[in-house]
Amino acid sequence: MSACARSGCTGRVVEGYCEVCGHAPSAEEQPRTDSVVNRLVDPSAEEPPSPSRVAARLGGLDGEGRRRVSGMGDAPPAAPPPPPAGPGTSMTQRPPQPPMGGQPPATPPGGTSGPVGSRPHQGRPGPPHQVPPMTVRTPVPPGRSGPPPGTVSSPFPAGPPQPPLHATVRSTSQPRQNPPASSAPPAPPVTSGLGPDRTVVTSPPGRSAFASAPKTSVAGTSGSDSPGSDSPTSSTSVSDRTAATNSTSTRTGSARSRRGSTRSSRRGRLGGGLVEVPQVPARDPASVVLSNPEVAENKRYCASCQKPVGRSRGGRPGRVDGYCPNCGARYSFSPKLRPGDILAGQYEVLGCIAHGGFGWIYLARDRNVHDRWVVLKGLLNDGDADAVEATLNEQRALAEVEHPNVVRIFNVVQPADASSTETVGYIVMEYVGGQSLRDILTERRRVDGPSAALPLDQAVAYVLEILPAMGYLHERGLLYCDLKPDNVIQTAEQIKLIDMGAVLHVDDQYGAVYGTIGYQAPEIATIGPSISSDLYTVGRLLAVLSFHFPGYNKEFKEQLPDPADVPVLAEYESLLRFLRRACHTDPNRRFDSADEMAEQLTGVLREVVAVRDRKPIPGVSPMFTPERRSFGVDRLQEIVVGTAVLETRRVAMALPVPVVDPKDPAAGFLLSAEDAGPEQLRAAAQTNEVRLRLARAHIDRGELRPAWQVLQELARHEPDDWRIAWYLALGALAAGDLNDARNRFEALYDRFPGEQATKLAVAVTDEFRGEVAAAARRYDVVWRTDHDFVSAAFGLARARLRSGDVRGAVLVLEAVPDTSRHHVAARIAAILARVQGRNPGELGHQDLLDAAGRLEPLGLDVERRARLTVEVLRAAHEWVRSVGAGVGGRPKAPGRVFGYELDEHILRLGLERGYRSLARAVEDRAERIALVDRANSLRPRTLV
Repeated sequence: MSACARSGCTGRVVEGYCEVCGHAPSAEEQPRTDSVVNRLVDPSAEEPPSPSRVAARLGGLDGEGRRRVSGMGDAPPAAPPPPPAGPGTSMTQRPPQPPMGGQPPATPPGGTSGPVGSRPHQGRPGPPHQVPPMTVRTPVPPGRSGPPPGTVSSPFPAGPPQPPLHATVRSTSQPRQNPPASSAPPAPPVTSGLGPDRTVVTSPPGRSAFASAPKTSVAGTSGSDSPGSDSPTSSTSVSDRTAATNSTSTRTGSARSRRGSTRSSRRGRLGGGLVEVPQVPARDPASVVLSNPEVAENKRYCASCQKPVGRSRGGRPGRVDGYCPNCGARYSFSPKLRPGDILAGQYEVLGCIAHGGFGWIYLARDRNVHDRWVVLKGLLNDGDADAVEATLNEQRALAEVEHPNVVRIFNVVQPADASSTETVGYIVMEYVGGQSLRDILTERRRVDGPSAALPLDQAVAYVLEILPAMGYLHERGLLYCDLKPDNVIQTAEQIKLIDMGAVLHVDDQYGAVYGTIGYQAPEIATIGPSISSDLYTVGRLLAVLSFHFPGYNKEFKEQLPDPADVPVLAEYESLLRFLRRACHTDPNRRFDSADEMAEQLTGVLREVVAVRDRKPIPGVSPMFTPERRSFGVDRLQEIVVGTAVLETRRVAMALPVPVVDPKDPAAGFLLSAEDAGPEQLRAAAQTNEVRLRLARAHIDRGELRPAWQVLQELARHEPDDWRIAWYLALGALAAGDLNDARNRFEALYDRFPGEQATKLAVAVTDEFRGEVAAAARRYDVVWRTDHDFVSAAFGLARARLRSGDVRGAVLVLEAVPDTSRHHVAARIAAILARVQGRNPGELGHQDLLDAAGRLEPLGLDVERRARLTVEVLRAAHEWVRSVGAGVGGRPKAPGRVFGYELDEHILRLGLERGYRSLARAVEDRAERIALVDRANSLRPRTLV
């Protein structure tokens, strides 16, 4: 042992480092990143060609036109072996890359780690790592891609096989390649075994890894936890460097406008104005300044080797600044700015408000702009290359962003650090006064218990406000990467995305990928981030907000819980299907864009609000027409007695169909010739829309084989057009192949869970298959949400009558609005349901009075009114005889039916008159004679 050579230190050097200050004997071992930090303000600044912890920068192109990595000095030293993984930490790693010559690199003894789920190499050189090219589904008119019909082996009568729900089409852009490795064997990736709430960057060979204290919910927010505090909703952050992102082409989603109320109240409206959410309480920004800013010891880790630093020893508190005893890297967890400091002669620091993944976050006043509140965001550790890179990413990303739902950046300043010769940059950001979704969820659990979640409509409304911002970023080639409750702030009636440090350009091949276990998509470690992985985080966020989700970052980090264990998923099938698609482990099975995701989630929200408020919330579908005609609304008596038989072809002709793409050259012709037949359609220019309409015309005529041939030919040219699958399903239904039709409609319901058309189609196939309970459940969802789907009302009534729920059937039939052309038919069916086909003992006194009262205002023609009058009087007469009211001197039941007292003798007279009135109204002679005979049989005997 020797004494520490550092001035003023009395410690001893143990295992190469001072046991007191952690200082290494040789200052040459300390890395510096001055040039990288300088680029925080000037991204174009050149780096000196000297060894650094910063990875090699991108060079030019090699002889084969590939991007080349410029080496910096000698080959990098081998990194220390990775420590074992701790709980909650993702072990995502990047496989070794081949050298420039194309030969595989020599594997260090003991092997290297591959991607998650792969088997580690056992000391043998492996083949070059191949990154699968990105596959995207090219949008098709009218702007949606979907399940391809595939190769159908037989026409509809033989039951063509069910195609897969999704197919992929390779992008026309070239897939990005892995960065070439240097000629030296790569060092194994650095990983860390860290406990919960730890941010980890897994670096590719040749680059340093970064780990810090956890990122917080603050990027200018007043409602975040102080450093070191634990929260029930806190999560582990994990970052990975990936070999490639999915594609240089992006599947974009347009930003959707946000409706909001400007009224001054304690609640605001989100989710397109459908949901009223509590406003966050107003707080004085100065009140969020921490009185004693300090990073808890159990959250201090070395940025280089991930080992604990700054811990207490021998009764002495841990150091907030020093050198890592394990690797010698410098660390610093002390604030760099003090209250009263002035940056750039403009920003007056009030103090620290939170500690984030990249350093302390400060509240300040902008003295040049009316003392407005701003946030200063700096670096966590001096000399940390990845932290600087992440902050550079944030600066570049925010400089391009101008969206009301994304935090704004005002400036970037670079003061001299008072405590060292290092230079630290600060991003000047908008102060977002509000609460993070994590804080809102935590408060909910404090009040309602640890298993509480947000109200479902509120959670969905929050996510719908986030999706326009995500779509905006995607349209500009940016990926957010780290969506979670901490990074979303509610302020007044607005939602904002904060903490843009994880944002990457979609074509960024080498940048660190920050994400959070439980939210991050599983393919990040292999194919990298993409629009699809961003939308995955949206789905996971909705799940965490919507229901109690223990284990979301552990055993359920890549799956959803059993719906039977989650009441909200059991109740809302559409939500379950939405989450299954959004969080699918296969990126190609997820939503194509934020816009498509928002459209489907809006449909789910309408369903949720309709159930909550007990009133319909209709909406216009951008994908499907309304019902072409209503089915199951005629033959009322058969419906009531349960003998009605629907015809599959008539139902196929009635169901909604995909809307015409207005960009199709034949759109005008098709919109003006709605009833065009096959002959007229074959004479028109054979665009995709014309061929789809031709298939539909054949199906409507029952010409199923020609329809199948048209769709099969169209599928060869447009294999990803979901509309082909819809018409294949209609054809299968028309042919009576119920299993095939059900499978196809189910697949489309999975893809479009917010559409009423898919639910209605599945419901009617359930009814055809005799699955009454399933049909009733889905008819009910459609009818509750949109009263324009009258077929759903009649379908629900049929299902309830078959299960013996007469009262429920009457309620749904009487709910058909008077604006519907089927209003009278529904009221007639309700009258018949009350009195027809029921045993007298099942009838109630009030049923008779209600049936007679409902008939009076309908204004029916003479014959229909006479028939219904006879039905009600007949039921009343049988009921009186059954219960004995008014028989043999017994008391009469109160009330009158069509003016007749509920007396057996009086009702016989009324029924006789009813049959004679009906006989006069009918035209068929045989029926007239039968009705007169019936009237004579009911006439009481009288003495002449």
